[in-house]
Amino acid sequence: MAKCDHCGKITTFGHNRSFSLRATNRVFRPNLQKVTIIKDGRKVKAILCAKCIRTLGKS
Repeated sequence: MAKCDHCGKITTFGHNRSFSLRATNRVFRPNLQKVTIIKDGRKVKAILCAKCIRTLGKS
C-alpha cells in the first residue's frame, strides 16, 4: 500500500465535479518518493511524501 513512512499519509478518495455538478469518483495520491535519509547515524532508504522530504531537509 502507498504510505509515507514518516507521517503515514495514504491515498484518499473524493469526487470530480463537472459543470453540471455531477460527481464521479477520483483518487488523491500522495507524492511519494524513495529517498535515502540519515537516521541514528546510518543511511536508511525510506518512502516519504514530498512534504516530509522538505521538512526533514530543514532540520
